[in-house]
Amino acid sequence: MSGSIQREIAADGTELHLVPIAPARLPRVAKRDLEQAWDAAHDAAREGYDGPTRGFRFAGGPDVVLRDRDARAWASSVDRIADLSTPHGVSVCLRLLGLVALIGDAAWLAPFIQIRRGGAAIDGALLQAAALTRLTDTGGLDENELRAMLITRPAEDNAPCSA
Repeated sequence: MSGSIQREIAADGTELHLVPIAPARLPRVAKRDLEQAWDAAHDAAREGYDGPTRGFRFAGGPDVVLRDRDARAWASSVDRIADLSTPHGVSVCLRLLGLVALIGDAAWLAPFIQIRRGGAAIDGALLQAAALTRLTDTGGLDENELRAMLITRPAEDNAPCSA
């Protein structure tokens, strides 16, 4: 899917991306896209960059607003490397944010994450699955599909991505 995603500034100053499709219709991305996004987000966090409050308004809803400092930094990092004016860029961003949310909430992902001083390493199989997993109607990763992919479809390259 190609096309430009319009941006506008909301009354409260939020940079709003007007996405003409539902999150579930955004394209799948490449594992390398998520590796680059993870690295860029880590660099932004290390530099203390937080970016503007940003939101996504999807056709038929929902609105997803990123007020959290880390989420703003990650979205701004993705904007620099993948362009949030494209469906691909928005898909990379939502997948990165969805992956981070699941890492914080889903204990079953622990074997795919190595926490290190100054960062974390994510197993390549997890990045591959997150790149291909369907997005939900609310813009998150479909946890059941992600789990199924990790069980049934090993990644081509399981080298961890360090950040």
